[in-house]
Amino acid sequence: MDMRRVVVTGMGTVNPIGNCVEEFWENAKAGKIGIAPATQFNTDPLKVKLAAEVKNFNPRSILSPKEVRRTERFVQLAMAAAKEAFEDSCLNMEDEDSFRIGVSVGSAIGGMSRIAAETLVIEKNGPGKVSPYTIPLTITNMIPGNIAMMLGTMGHCRSVVSACATGTDSIGLAYREIQTGQNDVILAGGTDSVLCFEAASSFQQLTALSLSEDPSRASIPFDRDRSGFVMGEGAGVIVLEELEHAKKRGAHIYGEVTGYGSTNDAWHITRPRDDAGASSKALQFAMEDAGITPDRIDYINAHGTSTIFNDLCETRAMKAALGKYAYTIPVNSTKSMIGHTMGASGTIEAIVCLMTIRDNFIHPTAGTEICDDECDINIIKHTGIKADVRTAMTNSFGFGGHNASLILSEYAE
Repeated sequence: MDMRRVVVTGMGTVNPIGNCVEEFWENAKAGKIGIAPATQFNTDPLKVKLAAEVKNFNPRSILSPKEVRRTERFVQLAMAAAKEAFEDSCLNMEDEDSFRIGVSVGSAIGGMSRIAAETLVIEKNGPGKVSPYTIPLTITNMIPGNIAMMLGTMGHCRSVVSACATGTDSIGLAYREIQTGQNDVILAGGTDSVLCFEAASSFQQLTALSLSEDPSRASIPFDRDRSGFVMGEGAGVIVLEELEHAKKRGAHIYGEVTGYGSTNDAWHITRPRDDAGASSKALQFAMEDAGITPDRIDYINAHGTSTIFNDLCETRAMKAALGKYAYTIPVNSTKSMIGHTMGASGTIEAIVCLMTIRDNFIHPTAGTEICDDECDINIIKHTGIKADVRTAMTNSFGFGGHNASLILSEYAE
Protein backbone atom coordinates (compact mmCIF):
# COMPACT_ATOMS: atom_id res chain seq x y z
CA MET A 1 0.00 0.00 0.00
CA ASP A 2 1.34 3.43 -0.95
CA MET A 3 1.47 5.57 2.17
CA ARG A 4 0.58 9.24 1.89
CA ARG A 5 3.09 11.78 3.20
CA VAL A 6 2.16 13.75 6.32
CA VAL A 7 3.37 17.28 7.03
CA VAL A 8 2.90 19.80 9.85
CA THR A 9 1.17 23.03 8.84
CA GLY A 10 0.24 24.59 12.18
CA MET A 11 1.41 24.61 15.79
CA GLY A 12 0.12 25.92 19.12
CA THR A 13 1.16 25.71 22.75
CA VAL A 14 0.51 27.10 26.21
CA ASN A 15 3.17 26.14 28.75
CA PRO A 16 5.21 27.51 31.68
CA ILE A 17 7.55 29.62 29.52
CA GLY A 18 5.20 30.77 26.79
CA ASN A 19 1.54 31.20 25.88
CA CYS A 20 2.21 30.83 22.16
CA VAL A 21 4.78 29.03 20.03
CA GLU A 22 7.05 31.98 19.27
CA GLU A 23 7.18 33.22 22.88
CA PHE A 24 7.86 29.68 24.09
CA TRP A 25 10.61 29.09 21.52
CA GLU A 26 12.41 32.36 22.24
CA ASN A 27 12.43 31.56 25.95
CA ALA A 28 13.54 27.98 25.32
CA LYS A 29 16.45 29.15 23.21
CA ALA A 30 17.48 31.46 26.04
CA GLY A 31 17.23 28.66 28.62
CA LYS A 32 14.53 30.41 30.64
CA ILE A 33 13.28 28.30 33.55
CA GLY A 34 9.52 28.37 34.22
CA ILE A 35 9.74 26.68 37.62
CA ALA A 36 8.83 28.57 40.81
CA PRO A 37 7.14 28.08 44.20
CA ALA A 38 3.75 26.42 43.64
CA THR A 39 0.70 28.67 43.94
CA GLN A 40 -2.13 26.36 42.85
CA PHE A 41 -1.97 24.07 45.91
CA ASN A 42 -0.90 24.30 49.54
CA THR A 43 2.65 23.05 49.92
CA ASP A 44 2.85 23.56 53.72
CA PRO A 45 2.19 19.88 54.61
CA LEU A 46 4.37 18.66 51.73
CA LYS A 47 8.09 18.28 51.12
CA VAL A 48 7.67 19.35 47.49
CA LYS A 49 7.54 23.13 47.11
CA LEU A 50 7.99 23.90 43.41
CA ALA A 51 5.88 23.58 40.26
CA ALA A 52 6.00 24.73 36.65
CA GLU A 53 2.82 26.74 36.18
CA VAL A 54 1.38 28.46 33.13
CA LYS A 55 1.50 32.23 33.67
CA ASN A 56 -1.04 34.91 32.74
CA PHE A 57 -3.43 32.53 31.01
CA ASN A 58 -6.94 33.94 30.66
CA PRO A 59 -9.44 31.41 29.27
CA ARG A 60 -11.92 34.22 28.64
CA SER A 61 -9.70 35.39 25.81
CA ILE A 62 -10.98 32.44 23.75
CA LEU A 63 -14.08 31.21 25.62
CA SER A 64 -17.36 32.75 26.73
CA PRO A 65 -18.12 32.92 30.49
CA LYS A 66 -20.52 29.98 30.04
CA GLU A 67 -17.87 27.91 28.24
CA VAL A 68 -15.34 28.70 30.96
CA ARG A 69 -17.74 27.37 33.61
CA ARG A 70 -18.28 24.19 31.63
CA THR A 71 -14.63 23.38 30.96
CA GLU A 72 -11.78 22.49 33.28
CA ARG A 73 -8.33 24.09 33.04
CA PHE A 74 -6.71 21.16 31.19
CA VAL A 75 -9.37 21.46 28.48
CA GLN A 76 -9.05 25.25 28.32
CA LEU A 77 -5.29 25.01 27.78
CA ALA A 78 -5.83 22.51 24.97
CA MET A 79 -8.46 24.69 23.33
CA ALA A 80 -6.08 27.67 23.39
CA ALA A 81 -3.28 25.59 21.84
CA ALA A 82 -5.67 24.16 19.22
CA LYS A 83 -6.95 27.62 18.32
CA GLU A 84 -3.41 28.89 17.78
CA ALA A 85 -2.46 25.81 15.72
CA PHE A 86 -5.61 26.03 13.59
CA GLU A 87 -5.16 29.73 12.90
CA ASP A 88 -1.47 29.16 12.18
CA SER A 89 -2.40 26.54 9.58
CA CYS A 90 -4.68 29.04 7.77
CA LEU A 91 -7.29 26.34 7.24
CA ASN A 92 -10.71 27.63 6.22
CA MET A 93 -13.52 25.28 7.19
CA GLU A 94 -15.76 26.71 4.47
CA ASP A 95 -13.35 25.27 1.92
CA GLU A 96 -12.98 21.89 3.63
CA ASP A 97 -14.94 18.67 4.02
CA SER A 98 -15.43 18.75 7.81
CA PHE A 99 -15.68 14.95 7.89
CA ARG A 100 -12.08 14.74 6.60
CA ILE A 101 -10.70 16.82 9.48
CA GLY A 102 -10.21 15.17 12.87
CA VAL A 103 -8.99 15.83 16.38
CA SER A 104 -6.67 13.57 18.39
CA VAL A 105 -5.79 15.29 21.67
CA GLY A 106 -5.37 13.41 24.93
CA SER A 107 -4.43 13.80 28.57
CA ALA A 108 -2.44 11.63 30.94
CA ILE A 109 -4.52 12.40 34.02
CA GLY A 110 -7.54 14.48 32.98
CA GLY A 111 -9.71 16.14 35.59
CA MET A 112 -8.22 14.81 38.81
CA SER A 113 -8.24 18.29 40.35
CA ARG A 114 -11.98 18.67 39.80
CA ILE A 115 -12.75 15.17 41.09
CA ALA A 116 -10.84 15.95 44.27
CA ALA A 117 -12.64 19.27 44.72
CA GLU A 118 -16.13 17.83 44.14
CA THR A 119 -15.39 14.95 46.52
CA LEU A 120 -14.80 17.52 49.25
CA VAL A 121 -18.09 19.22 48.35
CA ILE A 122 -19.96 15.92 48.76
CA GLU A 123 -18.26 15.17 52.10
CA LYS A 124 -19.04 18.63 53.45
CA ASN A 125 -22.45 19.45 51.98
CA GLY A 126 -23.89 16.21 50.63
CA PRO A 127 -24.55 14.91 47.09
CA GLY A 128 -27.14 17.58 46.33
CA LYS A 129 -24.43 20.23 46.13
CA VAL A 130 -22.08 18.51 43.70
CA SER A 131 -21.77 20.21 40.30
CA PRO A 132 -23.95 18.58 37.63
CA TYR A 133 -21.06 19.16 35.24
CA THR A 134 -18.56 17.08 37.23
CA ILE A 135 -18.49 14.25 34.69
CA PRO A 136 -18.16 16.37 31.52
CA LEU A 137 -15.65 18.56 33.32
CA THR A 138 -13.36 15.64 34.14
CA ILE A 139 -13.48 13.03 31.36
CA THR A 140 -10.62 13.24 28.90
CA ASN A 141 -12.66 12.85 25.71
CA MET A 142 -14.08 16.30 26.35
CA ILE A 143 -10.74 17.70 25.18
CA PRO A 144 -11.18 16.72 21.51
CA GLY A 145 -14.95 17.11 21.84
CA ASN A 146 -14.67 20.76 22.83
CA ILE A 147 -12.00 21.44 20.20
CA ALA A 148 -14.21 19.89 17.52
CA MET A 149 -17.15 22.03 18.64
CA MET A 150 -14.99 25.15 18.65
CA LEU A 151 -13.64 24.56 15.14
CA GLY A 152 -16.47 22.61 13.48
CA THR A 153 -14.41 19.52 12.64
CA MET A 154 -16.43 16.31 12.22
CA GLY A 155 -13.83 13.65 11.38
CA HIS A 156 -12.16 11.24 13.78
CA CYS A 157 -12.36 12.64 17.31
CA ARG A 158 -10.65 10.84 20.17
CA SER A 159 -8.54 11.17 23.27
CA VAL A 160 -5.43 9.00 23.47
CA VAL A 161 -4.35 8.06 27.00
CA SER A 162 -0.89 6.55 27.44
CA ALA A 163 0.39 8.42 30.50
CA CYS A 164 3.33 10.67 29.66
CA ALA A 165 3.58 9.22 26.15
CA THR A 166 0.11 10.59 25.36
CA GLY A 167 1.16 13.58 23.26
CA THR A 168 3.59 11.53 21.19
CA ASP A 169 1.13 8.68 20.66
CA SER A 170 -1.59 11.18 19.69
CA ILE A 171 0.66 12.47 16.91
CA GLY A 172 1.79 8.99 15.90
CA LEU A 173 -1.73 7.56 15.58
CA ALA A 174 -2.95 10.65 13.73
CA TYR A 175 0.01 10.30 11.37
CA ARG A 176 -1.02 6.71 10.64
CA GLU A 177 -4.64 7.71 9.94
CA ILE A 178 -3.60 10.34 7.42
CA GLN A 179 -1.02 8.01 5.87
CA THR A 180 -3.73 5.45 5.18
CA GLY A 181 -6.31 7.95 3.91
CA GLN A 182 -8.78 7.96 6.79
CA ASN A 183 -8.46 11.73 7.25
CA ASP A 184 -6.80 14.59 5.39
CA VAL A 185 -6.12 16.81 8.41
CA ILE A 186 -5.89 16.03 12.13
CA LEU A 187 -5.19 18.35 15.05
CA ALA A 188 -3.07 16.20 17.34
CA GLY A 189 -1.58 16.77 20.77
CA GLY A 190 -1.85 16.54 24.51
CA THR A 191 -2.71 18.54 27.60
CA ASP A 192 -2.58 18.31 31.37
CA SER A 193 -3.15 20.55 34.37
CA VAL A 194 -3.11 18.56 37.56
CA LEU A 195 -1.28 20.93 39.91
CA CYS A 196 -3.31 19.98 42.96
CA PHE A 197 -2.55 18.83 46.49
CA GLU A 198 -3.76 15.28 45.81
CA ALA A 199 -1.52 14.75 42.77
CA ALA A 200 1.48 16.29 44.50
CA SER A 201 0.92 14.09 47.54
CA SER A 202 0.69 10.95 45.41
CA PHE A 203 3.75 11.69 43.31
CA GLN A 204 5.66 12.59 46.47
CA GLN A 205 4.74 9.23 48.02
CA LEU A 206 6.06 7.57 44.86
CA THR A 207 9.34 9.44 45.49
CA ALA A 208 9.04 10.69 41.91
CA LEU A 209 9.26 14.44 42.60
CA SER A 210 12.24 16.71 43.10
CA LEU A 211 12.30 18.13 46.62
CA SER A 212 14.69 20.90 45.67
CA GLU A 213 13.63 24.45 46.53
CA ASP A 214 16.02 25.94 43.97
CA PRO A 215 14.20 26.40 40.63
CA SER A 216 17.51 26.33 38.75
CA ARG A 217 18.44 22.93 40.16
CA ALA A 218 15.07 21.20 40.49
CA SER A 219 14.56 19.74 37.01
CA ILE A 220 18.06 18.66 35.98
CA PRO A 221 17.79 15.76 33.50
CA PHE A 222 20.76 13.38 33.30
CA ASP A 223 22.58 15.30 36.07
CA ARG A 224 24.34 13.19 38.70
CA ASP A 225 22.39 15.10 41.39
CA ARG A 226 18.93 14.64 39.86
CA SER A 227 16.29 13.46 42.31
CA GLY A 228 12.91 13.65 40.55
CA PHE A 229 10.71 15.62 38.20
CA VAL A 230 8.89 18.91 38.71
CA MET A 231 5.13 18.88 38.13
CA GLY A 232 4.16 21.10 35.22
CA GLU A 233 1.08 22.00 33.22
CA GLY A 234 0.45 22.96 29.63
CA ALA A 235 -0.83 21.94 26.22
CA GLY A 236 0.54 21.42 22.74
CA VAL A 237 -1.34 20.87 19.47
CA ILE A 238 -0.03 20.52 15.93
CA VAL A 239 -1.90 20.35 12.63
CA LEU A 240 -1.00 17.24 10.64
CA GLU A 241 -1.97 17.34 6.99
CA GLU A 242 -1.68 15.13 3.94
CA LEU A 243 1.03 16.62 1.73
CA GLU A 244 -0.96 17.08 -1.47
CA HIS A 245 -3.85 18.62 0.47
CA ALA A 246 -1.41 21.09 2.04
CA LYS A 247 0.27 21.92 -1.27
CA LYS A 248 -3.04 22.44 -3.02
CA ARG A 249 -4.04 25.19 -0.63
CA GLY A 250 -0.55 26.71 -0.45
CA ALA A 251 -0.01 25.96 3.23
CA HIS A 252 3.22 26.76 5.04
CA ILE A 253 4.99 23.51 5.92
CA TYR A 254 7.07 23.36 9.11
CA GLY A 255 8.30 19.84 8.53
CA GLU A 256 7.28 16.25 7.90
CA VAL A 257 6.44 13.37 10.22
CA THR A 258 8.43 10.49 8.76
CA GLY A 259 8.52 7.84 11.48
CA TYR A 260 6.69 6.53 14.55
CA GLY A 261 7.48 3.65 16.86
CA SER A 262 5.58 2.37 19.88
CA THR A 263 6.18 -0.49 22.33
CA ASN A 264 5.41 -1.53 25.90
CA ASP A 265 7.77 -2.75 28.62
CA ALA A 266 5.27 -5.31 29.99
CA TRP A 267 7.26 -4.97 33.19
CA HIS A 268 6.14 -2.60 35.98
CA ILE A 269 3.40 -0.03 36.61
CA THR A 270 5.81 2.87 37.15
CA ARG A 271 9.44 1.83 36.71
CA PRO A 272 10.98 1.39 33.24
CA ARG A 273 12.59 -1.90 32.33
CA ASP A 274 16.22 -1.82 33.51
CA ASP A 275 17.66 -3.23 30.30
CA ALA A 276 15.72 -0.69 28.17
CA GLY A 277 15.02 -3.48 25.70
CA ALA A 278 11.46 -2.42 24.87
CA SER A 279 12.07 1.33 24.88
CA SER A 280 15.05 0.97 22.56
CA LYS A 281 12.78 -0.96 20.17
CA ALA A 282 10.41 2.03 19.98
CA LEU A 283 13.34 4.17 18.82
CA GLN A 284 14.43 1.49 16.39
CA PHE A 285 10.92 1.06 14.97
CA ALA A 286 10.59 4.81 14.45
CA MET A 287 13.83 4.87 12.45
CA GLU A 288 12.77 1.84 10.42
CA ASP A 289 9.42 3.48 9.69
CA ALA A 290 11.28 6.58 8.49
CA GLY A 291 13.65 4.45 6.41
CA ILE A 292 16.75 5.90 8.07
CA THR A 293 19.79 4.72 10.00
CA PRO A 294 21.17 6.34 13.19
CA ASP A 295 23.75 8.38 11.28
CA ARG A 296 20.88 10.36 9.71
CA ILE A 297 19.61 11.71 13.05
CA ASP A 298 20.91 15.20 13.76
CA TYR A 299 19.26 15.89 17.13
CA ILE A 300 17.27 14.14 19.90
CA ASN A 301 14.75 15.76 22.23
CA ALA A 302 14.85 13.35 25.15
CA HIS A 303 12.01 12.45 27.47
CA GLY A 304 14.51 13.53 30.14
CA THR A 305 12.34 13.71 33.24
CA SER A 306 15.16 14.17 35.79
CA THR A 307 14.23 10.97 37.64
CA ILE A 308 16.96 8.50 38.54
CA PHE A 309 15.61 5.50 36.64
CA ASN A 310 14.02 7.21 33.64
CA ASP A 311 17.11 9.16 32.60
CA LEU A 312 19.31 6.12 33.08
CA CYS A 313 17.03 3.79 31.12
CA GLU A 314 16.52 6.35 28.35
CA THR A 315 20.29 6.64 28.01
CA ARG A 316 20.52 2.86 27.73
CA ALA A 317 17.74 2.86 25.13
CA MET A 318 19.56 5.44 23.00
CA LYS A 319 22.80 3.48 23.21
CA ALA A 320 21.05 0.24 22.23
CA ALA A 321 19.15 1.79 19.32
CA LEU A 322 21.76 4.21 18.02
CA GLY A 323 25.03 2.45 18.76
CA LYS A 324 28.10 4.68 18.56
CA TYR A 325 25.98 7.63 17.38
CA ALA A 326 24.35 7.84 20.82
CA TYR A 327 27.55 9.44 22.07
CA THR A 328 27.72 12.17 19.41
CA ILE A 329 24.15 13.18 18.48
CA PRO A 330 23.18 16.39 20.37
CA VAL A 331 20.55 15.69 23.05
CA ASN A 332 18.52 18.06 25.23
CA SER A 333 15.49 17.98 27.53
CA THR A 334 12.83 20.68 27.37
CA LYS A 335 11.57 19.51 30.78
CA SER A 336 14.58 21.22 32.31
CA MET A 337 12.67 24.49 31.75
CA ILE A 338 8.97 23.61 31.77
CA GLY A 339 8.94 20.67 34.17
CA HIS A 340 6.96 17.57 33.32
CA THR A 341 3.73 18.58 31.62
CA MET A 342 2.57 14.94 31.56
CA GLY A 343 0.34 14.24 28.55
CA ALA A 344 1.31 17.53 26.93
CA SER A 345 5.05 16.95 27.01
CA GLY A 346 5.40 14.84 23.86
CA THR A 347 3.64 17.37 21.67
CA ILE A 348 5.43 20.38 23.15
CA GLU A 349 8.70 18.56 22.49
CA ALA A 350 7.65 17.77 18.93
CA ILE A 351 7.09 21.51 18.46
CA VAL A 352 10.63 22.07 19.77
CA CYS A 353 11.95 19.62 17.17
CA LEU A 354 10.20 21.46 14.36
CA MET A 355 11.44 24.85 15.56
CA THR A 356 14.94 23.40 15.92
CA ILE A 357 14.78 22.26 12.29
CA ARG A 358 13.50 25.69 11.25
CA ASP A 359 16.18 27.70 13.06
CA ASN A 360 19.03 25.17 13.20
CA PHE A 361 19.39 25.92 16.90
CA ILE A 362 19.38 23.41 19.77
CA HIS A 363 18.24 24.84 23.10
CA PRO A 364 20.16 24.09 26.31
CA THR A 365 19.23 21.63 29.02
CA ALA A 366 18.91 24.36 31.62
CA GLY A 367 20.18 23.60 35.11
CA THR A 368 22.03 20.40 34.22
CA GLU A 369 25.68 20.74 35.23
CA ILE A 370 27.58 17.44 35.55
CA CYS A 371 26.03 14.36 33.96
CA ASP A 372 25.74 11.02 35.67
CA ASP A 373 28.66 8.75 34.72
CA GLU A 374 26.36 6.36 32.88
CA CYS A 375 24.44 9.19 31.21
CA ASP A 376 27.52 9.85 29.11
CA ILE A 377 25.71 11.02 25.97
CA ASN A 378 26.03 14.39 24.25
CA ILE A 379 23.78 16.51 26.49
CA ILE A 380 23.69 20.17 25.46
CA LYS A 381 24.15 22.14 28.69
CA HIS A 382 24.45 25.77 29.78
CA THR A 383 23.83 27.48 26.43
CA GLY A 384 22.23 26.44 23.16
CA ILE A 385 24.20 25.69 20.00
CA LYS A 386 23.86 26.31 16.30
CA ALA A 387 23.64 23.06 14.34
CA ASP A 388 22.49 21.82 10.96
CA VAL A 389 19.35 19.88 11.92
CA ARG A 390 17.37 18.19 9.17
CA THR A 391 16.10 15.13 11.05
CA ALA A 392 15.10 15.02 14.73
CA MET A 393 13.94 12.27 17.09
CA THR A 394 11.72 12.85 20.10
CA ASN A 395 11.04 10.19 22.74
CA SER A 396 8.34 9.74 25.38
CA PHE A 397 7.85 7.12 28.09
CA GLY A 398 4.96 6.70 30.50
CA PHE A 399 3.70 4.83 33.54
CA GLY A 400 2.37 1.44 32.48
CA GLY A 401 5.43 0.83 30.33
CA HIS A 402 4.40 2.98 27.36
CA ASN A 403 7.23 3.88 24.97
CA ALA A 404 6.88 6.10 21.90
CA SER A 405 9.25 7.76 19.48
CA LEU A 406 8.76 10.11 16.53
CA ILE A 407 11.00 11.13 13.66
CA LEU A 408 10.43 14.66 12.35
CA SER A 409 12.23 15.83 9.24
CA GLU A 410 12.86 18.91 7.17
CA TYR A 411 10.32 18.99 4.34
CA ALA A 412 11.73 18.37 0.86
CA GLU A 413 9.89 17.69 -2.40
